[in-house]
Amino acid sequence: MNKISTKRLGDILNFKRGYDLPLSSREDGAIPVISSAGISGCHSEFKAEGEGVITGRYGTLGEVYYVEGKYWPHNTTLYVTDFKSNYPKYVYYLLKCLGNLKTSDKSAVPGINRNDLHEVRVPYIKGSRQIEIANILDNLDAKIEVNNKINAELEAMAKLIYDYWFVQFDFPNEDGKPYKSSGGKMVYNKELKREIPEGWEVKTINESVEKIIDHRGKTPKKLGGDWSNNKDDIIALSAKIVKNGYLIKLEDANRVSKELFDKWMPEKLRDGDVLLTSEAPAGEMFFILGKTDYCMSQRLFALRANPKVILPSLLYYEIAKGNAHFQIQGSLSGSTVFGIRQDVLRTINVLVPNTKVQTQFDDKVLPILKKIKILVQQNQKLSELRDWLLPMLMNGQVTVANEELGITNAELGNDLGMVAEDNGKYGEV
Repeated sequence: MNKISTKRLGDILNFKRGYDLPLSSREDGAIPVISSAGISGCHSEFKAEGEGVITGRYGTLGEVYYVEGKYWPHNTTLYVTDFKSNYPKYVYYLLKCLGNLKTSDKSAVPGINRNDLHEVRVPYIKGSRQIEIANILDNLDAKIEVNNKINAELEAMAKLIYDYWFVQFDFPNEDGKPYKSSGGKMVYNKELKREIPEGWEVKTINESVEKIIDHRGKTPKKLGGDWSNNKDDIIALSAKIVKNGYLIKLEDANRVSKELFDKWMPEKLRDGDVLLTSEAPAGEMFFILGKTDYCMSQRLFALRANPKVILPSLLYYEIAKGNAHFQIQGSLSGSTVFGIRQDVLRTINVLVPNTKVQTQFDDKVLPILKKIKILVQQNQKLSELRDWLLPMLMNGQVTVANEELGITNAELGNDLGMVAEDNGKYGEV
């Protein structure tokens, strides 16, 4: 492989400090205001247009953003005013990997002024190869974004089914027609303070689960061990990792050895267990499917449904979106940090339909949850590949074509069509 030359950033582009814009001075408009932490709002005026590359000047440092069109770079940022004939998307990816490149002592972005940033030396590839590199990385990002859009559609589809069946009570009756809208009998329930379909029940979480797994307060040192530095060891989940139905920032999570895991988790997680954060923040959810070898650490409960009472998928939606969710939010307590105690959690009420309706709901929703899980795992692998390729491509250590990655514009278009296919597969609500 040919040796890649290095250049000062100031030789290949020019940065300028962004412009102050207090919240009190902003006017309603469609122009995004880009701060060090990303889009912080909109405004009616702009300070730059075209392809833009912006990085944090203070506040959130080291993040890089790419925009197209008109925008307002905030004074917490530096933005590129002159690309000096370099390809903007290539510049974006080059800046994203500054912290990973080992070209000089100043390769990591300090916390930052323009003159220091201009002095950073970076490996420099010129000409059409910039476009090739940028397209490879951009296609990986595009595939991740497509997967995220598909998952958003799938989540909305599952939520619509839940709302239609268990909030509006228009699940299919014996004739396949909407139950309540077709005159299905409703009876008043004093626990939920509303009418529910005849024959349905309301039970507490305590009556609806086989067990609640609770390892809060355990630490490695209390068990005679310590956190592991081996990235192949078992991930320890905490409340900060559970967000909006997903596990986030797993690469930053603590890990434990197999020996410590067996000591810590004598009762292992299973498919269908529902993770619930108990505080900081309380009420975040995750539905366990496929991968179950997680260690539960700080501020987490795991609820295991009793399938003779309620199926796991329905328990998840009851807690995450439905009747139990609002009760949990209303039961939070604490002087400084709001949370929910296990004894209070056990008193929360859940709606328990008849077995037939539960099974029909599970048949529709569980495949959706499994599809979401597959795409999340695919995105994790794509992100790892992108993050590995990024510095290697910039340093000229590897060359790769889009065809080798198997990601083409045609494939991305086909993936976007998956949502329509899935709508047909999972049927009407």
